[in-house]
Amino acid sequence: MKAQAGCACGSALCDRENWQQHAPRRLMMILTLALVFALTGCVSMAPSYKQPPLPVAPAYPAAPAMMASGGQSAIVIGWRDYFADQRLRRLIDQALHNNRDLRLATLRVEEARAVYGIQRADQFPTIGVGADAARSRVPGDLNATGQSLVGSQFQAGLNLNAWELDFWGRVRSLKDAALEDYLASDAARRAATLSLIAQVANGYLRLRELDERLGLARETIASHTESLRIFRRRVEVGSTSRLDLTQVETLLQQAQALGSQLAQERDLQANGLVLLVGEPVNFGPMPMRFEDAAVVRVVRVGLPSELLIDRPDIVAAEHQLKAAHANIGAARAAFFPRIALTGSYGTASAELDHLLGAGSRAWTFASNLSLPLFDGGRNRSNLDLAEVRRNQAVAVYERTIQSAFRDVADALAAHKWLTEQVQTLQASLAVQTQRARLAKLRYDNGAAAFLEVLDAQRNLLAATQLLAQTRRALLSSRVDLYTALGGGAQSLAAAAPTKIHPSLNTVN
Repeated sequence: MKAQAGCACGSALCDRENWQQHAPRRLMMILTLALVFALTGCVSMAPSYKQPPLPVAPAYPAAPAMMASGGQSAIVIGWRDYFADQRLRRLIDQALHNNRDLRLATLRVEEARAVYGIQRADQFPTIGVGADAARSRVPGDLNATGQSLVGSQFQAGLNLNAWELDFWGRVRSLKDAALEDYLASDAARRAATLSLIAQVANGYLRLRELDERLGLARETIASHTESLRIFRRRVEVGSTSRLDLTQVETLLQQAQALGSQLAQERDLQANGLVLLVGEPVNFGPMPMRFEDAAVVRVVRVGLPSELLIDRPDIVAAEHQLKAAHANIGAARAAFFPRIALTGSYGTASAELDHLLGAGSRAWTFASNLSLPLFDGGRNRSNLDLAEVRRNQAVAVYERTIQSAFRDVADALAAHKWLTEQVQTLQASLAVQTQRARLAKLRYDNGAAAFLEVLDAQRNLLAATQLLAQTRRALLSSRVDLYTALGGGAQSLAAAAPTKIHPSLNTVN
């Protein structure tokens, strides 16, 4: 009996020592299995994502033949290849590097990336090193000995903070939502980049238009100034009436007023371009007229379905929709139990000298399970909120597609009708030029009053101004079409601001 008892006692002691000896290994095995299960065995409760149907017509309104079949798709043409004008390229380069709105969009991407990194880290346990030292004195009247006691405690080791085992995919869903938000912010950066390129291009074209119109106005002012000199001489010698002189003065004053107005508009346009570029730019003299074909290229329009992968703003809206789906999964998982692990492993001793001695090993391992029973409807309301936001994201996504469809349709309509207007105005300008020449001949030969010359020259000036405006509008419609089709989306996906050389600060 004694031997049996002794054997039993020895066996229990042996098992306890064996457990203590292998406890760290078993603890690590438990943590490893929990980690593997948490990362691979969790079930996502987010609803399966299905792309909403295209809420627009399957094809755009009739596009010009050269845009329906000719040229490349806008997505593969980078802006450096699309815009042929060297001055415009320099301005866009500077704007991409210095524009503050684009810089904010880039910083928002970095912010979203950091948020994703934080959310992703919640999938893994947090293990840290900790050390504690405490010394205390207990008065005698508070212990059984009746004497005051002074004690110390020292502890050092590894700590495992409360780590949630993601059985229901709550943490994973939150991580997926943060990832989609990050991808949406990056797509929004590309959309902001494309919008900035279009603004700079249209601003530059507008500046060139004003330069051309201002040059035409100054030529007219110079011509009327010379006519005024001639008519004053004629009045002095009595070969013409003072009425004709006043009519010439009226023409000159009208041209001078137009010149001042155009000069003001040019200064305002230059100031707006400086704001877009983000740094001072010296807009030196430019050629009065430029060839339309030397500014932009022809692009192929394609189908509306291509916008889903080409337009950065549509891509951003879809990522936001996917994030809303993931948030529904997190809200659903909140109804189920949460299991969290906490533990530590290290050494502990009442004496600092014995902290690393034999037998000082100490460890703890604890699990916590919580199941919501009554929360006043909080989880239900959170789920309703997530579902409503998902429905809002669907509406935003569909509205973004419809807006993109309209942008393309508007650009196509503008290009079609502005092309026709330019052709008509070019013919009209030729007629007005001929009329002004004939009216001048009739007046010189005494067959017509100077009022006829006055009207012809006024109409000629208006025709030249209108033609310059319409030509610029036609070029802007092609820029708008390139932007509406998600121009250069492939190159913008990996684009980063580049350092602008100081020599490019002057557009010449």
